[in-house]
Amino acid sequence: MFPPEPEKPWWYHLIWALPCMTATGMLGYWLKSPATLEIEKVVKVPQIVYRTNTVNVPTTTTPPVKAGSQISGLQSTNNFTATRGVPVRTNRTAAAAIGLTELDGAHRDAPGFNIASGDFTPRPPQTDFEIQVALDRAGYSPGSIDGFTGPQTQAALIAFQHNNGLKVTGIADMPTKQKLRLQQAALVTRTITESELAQVKPLGNSWTEKSQQESMAFESVLEMLAEQHHCSPRYLMRINPTIVWSSVRANTPVKVPNTAMPGPAIRAALIHIQLAQRLLDVYDADNKLVARFPCSIATKADKRPVGDLTITAIAEQANYTFNPANFPTSPEARAASGKLTIPPGPNNPVGTTWLSLSKDSYGIHGTPDPEKVGRTTSLGCFRLANWNAQKLAGMVEVGTPVRVDP
Repeated sequence: MFPPEPEKPWWYHLIWALPCMTATGMLGYWLKSPATLEIEKVVKVPQIVYRTNTVNVPTTTTPPVKAGSQISGLQSTNNFTATRGVPVRTNRTAAAAIGLTELDGAHRDAPGFNIASGDFTPRPPQTDFEIQVALDRAGYSPGSIDGFTGPQTQAALIAFQHNNGLKVTGIADMPTKQKLRLQQAALVTRTITESELAQVKPLGNSWTEKSQQESMAFESVLEMLAEQHHCSPRYLMRINPTIVWSSVRANTPVKVPNTAMPGPAIRAALIHIQLAQRLLDVYDADNKLVARFPCSIATKADKRPVGDLTITAIAEQANYTFNPANFPTSPEARAASGKLTIPPGPNNPVGTTWLSLSKDSYGIHGTPDPEKVGRTTSLGCFRLANWNAQKLAGMVEVGTPVRVDP
């Protein structure tokens, strides 16, 4: 047969194979390589030590503190403040036991809790909110004050530090805070007047309706106070949580940023607009950077007028000429109704102020949406918050040079 049968069965070969396999295994055991050294990586994590302030309450023999409602002639809750300015709601007896001071009699230097500015002790700003107010007063706008240090506040800090010979970091370090010293309280309480309520009026829905109104007035009390005090409406709502803004009445007390202070008199020798940074800088005759404002620029690069320009006209309470060609999807454009004149007011498309430039149809102006300045773009002009456009108008004159860089 093919193939031929093996001469010996298969298991016969195990007689010599098994001893070889056993010897190989024993040799490998005795000559095995050294054990792998396991290395433990030790990472030191900083230990955060929490310290609590221990309040030593004197031992008395008086009975346990009762709730305010159980004590004759005492309100159930009252406002008090700790030494660090933290407001606390508790009853009068418990407050006295741990050394709290009644809020109305507290030291009003505590950040964010100034009741009035008349008894304020000058000091450096202590919070982001106070830094924003101090910068706004000095002419370096942080945009709409909101209590947070964002890019626009950092840009304002950089300009302030540069002009005051400080280390330019964009951070409010102690030398910067010393220079930003508050002379009056950053937060004050004011009341809403009848005349202010009368200024609030609804706006028309279409360009035609707006052109038929007497003015582009504020649409709400919240919008009006936010613009008057250079802050965001959301911030006003946050610091006045009990006010129902849709039905606010005259003589209602409102906490507001104290920005209504005269700033330094400035005569602009040059306006410098930096398109990439969306900033408008003002230099005086000594080449000092004396003011900085966030600005919006044109959406399309070919609409941005780069180069040397001049101020050719200054208009306060400016109106606006609506051109349907710029708004092709509007009902007025579809109906070919022609140009319309929109009356002045804070909600006018160019805000309250217009500074004409030497390039036809271009200008520096305000806006009805100060929250969007520096964050959105325009058709071609340079937008500022209304309060900054008004401030800039007081610094310039016809012929003031304007330099626009990419």
